[in-house]
Amino acid sequence: MAETVEKIKLLRGSPDLSLATYQIHDESHTIGNSLRWMLMKNPKVEFCGYSAPHPSENVINVRIQMYDNLSSLDALITALGDLDTVCETIEEEYLTSLRKGKFETWEEKS
Repeated sequence: MAETVEKIKLLRGSPDLSLATYQIHDESHTIGNSLRWMLMKNPKVEFCGYSAPHPSENVINVRIQMYDNLSSLDALITALGDLDTVCETIEEEYLTSLRKGKFETWEEKS
């Protein structure tokens, strides 16, 4: 039976959660850059960066540093929720536009 891996894992770091690195499995630069952008919109986040440790590893690492010893986990959860809301809004607008059918089409010549 295949071993299940947690989607998000806290990597060892500082004693509190004001500075932490989270490893997110089965994700890439697409979510990493979007999540970093969403986290940096939060004025309580002092620093946020992400990296893909190695191309053969299917993970990204997200480092979050907070002001005033606040919890980076709370900021991460909020950012993930906000990012989900943005994606849902984009999808709704796209589908609405698609249903209207007002877009350019072309046919490939044989």
